[in-house]
Amino acid sequence: MKILKKIKLTVLGVWFLSIVGCGAILMLLFNWMNTPRTIRTISVRGECLTTAPRDKTAITLRVTTLDKSAAESMKKATRQVAQITDFLKSQDVEMQTTEFNSYEKTEWNRDEQKSVSLGIETTIAVEVSSKNIETIEAVLNEFAGNENVFSENLRMYTSAEVLKPIMEKCLSVAVENARVRADAIAAGDNKRAGKILSVSYETSGGNNVMYKNIAPRMMAMGAVTETASMDVGGSLVSKDTDVSVAVSATFEIK
Repeated sequence: MKILKKIKLTVLGVWFLSIVGCGAILMLLFNWMNTPRTIRTISVRGECLTTAPRDKTAITLRVTTLDKSAAESMKKATRQVAQITDFLKSQDVEMQTTEFNSYEKTEWNRDEQKSVSLGIETTIAVEVSSKNIETIEAVLNEFAGNENVFSENLRMYTSAEVLKPIMEKCLSVAVENARVRADAIAAGDNKRAGKILSVSYETSGGNNVMYKNIAPRMMAMGAVTETASMDVGGSLVSKDTDVSVAVSATFEIK
């Protein structure tokens, strides 16, 4: 019996020590898993430069009327804008009103040494755009010389639907360019770039007007900007839009 008790006590002791040992091992494993590991990283920049075709031409038509009566001034302006929009509806264009205001116009009278009222000036501006340059030229010709109608901001630009996929593709190229640089730097330590830990990017798509030639008949409404120039051909052309993407990426070093 005494021997049997000793065996039981020995078994219980071994069992207890095994439990304690497993607990200690699990505790060590838990602590190891929760110990912050130092991750080596590398941060680099990547770039992409490309171009996008300018697929749209736009012009702003501005109607300005002046009258002693505010109601008459607005009536004249809205009447002329209605005539303009009626014509534009027959053309393959997009249009939107970008300005509508009416205010008292004054000027300084030197003789009386005071500001005097000239009347109520009403201004309504309509932006007109089209994928066809000839359509915009037809719009300009239609209203050239019309009283109270002025044109401004003649430009060619890249539409959002054309620019978006080009910009997205350029972004992918910039990220790949950053990875190549990270790999090249890490190779000096016999390492390579792993997964991206963070990334930020900047984009630009310069849609500034760049005219090489402008048709002489377009100048009748004062549509030429300071950047415009003339040539014998009299055609409106523009260089492509410059697109650039720059990314700042942080990679894990493996």
